[in-house]
Amino acid sequence: MANNKFVLAINPGSTSTKFAVFADDKPLFVQTLRHSEEELAPFKGRPILDQHEFRQKLIEAEMAERNFPVGKLSAVVGRGGLLRPLASGVYGVTQEMLDELRAAARGEHASNLGAYVARDIADQVNVPAFIVDPVSVDEWPQRTRLSGCALLTRPCLSHALNTKAVARRYCRETGRRYQDLKLVVAHLGSGNSISAHEYGRMIDVTNSREEGSFSTERAGGVPVMELVDLCFSGKYTKKQVETLLFREGGLFSYLGTKDLVEVERRIEAGGKTASLVFDAMVYQIAKEIGAMAAALQGSVDAVLITGGMAHSTKLIRNLRESIAWIAPVHVYPGEDELQALAEGALRVLRAEESAVPYRAASSASA
Repeated sequence: MANNKFVLAINPGSTSTKFAVFADDKPLFVQTLRHSEEELAPFKGRPILDQHEFRQKLIEAEMAERNFPVGKLSAVVGRGGLLRPLASGVYGVTQEMLDELRAAARGEHASNLGAYVARDIADQVNVPAFIVDPVSVDEWPQRTRLSGCALLTRPCLSHALNTKAVARRYCRETGRRYQDLKLVVAHLGSGNSISAHEYGRMIDVTNSREEGSFSTERAGGVPVMELVDLCFSGKYTKKQVETLLFREGGLFSYLGTKDLVEVERRIEAGGKTASLVFDAMVYQIAKEIGAMAAALQGSVDAVLITGGMAHSTKLIRNLRESIAWIAPVHVYPGEDELQALAEGALRVLRAEESAVPYRAASSASA
């Protein structure tokens, strides 16, 4: 292993920190550090970046426990956060990026920690720190941004890291180039990002916070005038409405659970409501995939299904019945974001791709 390039990949979540050390493409070890309510209590009500030292020390302690010195690392890569709109790519972490994440102009999110922790560990051993395809990847043409109301613009936020990684994986497996294909990629999980990819660019995608199909916990697109009435009813605060749509929507809103396995168990036991809600979700997902096929003028080389819900045999079987006519369907269950992060860093270390310094970052939209 003397010639291996060792990469530390870090993916912070709201109540956990996932990380892995890779020797080239192979993980040496993968760890999920879960953070209890008691551990996170001191940070309640504070900016998410106040947690970065706490999380960093836990990672370093775990690496020491496994007798892996940080001095062996070739690079450190973190999950990209809520930054300004960017083209897809691998970005070197700069002070400008860190300052922007600290300002949190686009929101507080655990992914904002990724660049901070990566930079701090990388600086200890003088190796580069990167982020890869953050949620703010934006390659839309201008027409995609119009919402129908001049006061409102569609924002491009998505599961870009996993979506792009799956598209590249499909291309490797089939011996084709991402830049030569038209693909529809559906990331199905706690939120659904369904996207159209045209010759290496993601030209449209549903924002899982407010558009498209409902998922296990997000409402997706809802009737606008009914939402307006709800907001002005006096019964709910802004925060409560956000929770209803973003954390307690979808399957949870109808069935009181976010567990797809539990929903399928209820269906097998004869639960009519569970069956109806499940069918409605699959129907909405199929409609969004069809819409993205239309964005590609009906010329689609493949439909790729990924994310946590792609583990469901029932969901995939039912979905195929509605979308198989579009293009061949390929399924990549789960979301191996640590692998995707490491692969991005390795492309730069192997000189297959150049890292973009963040000061030069800008949307590639046209």
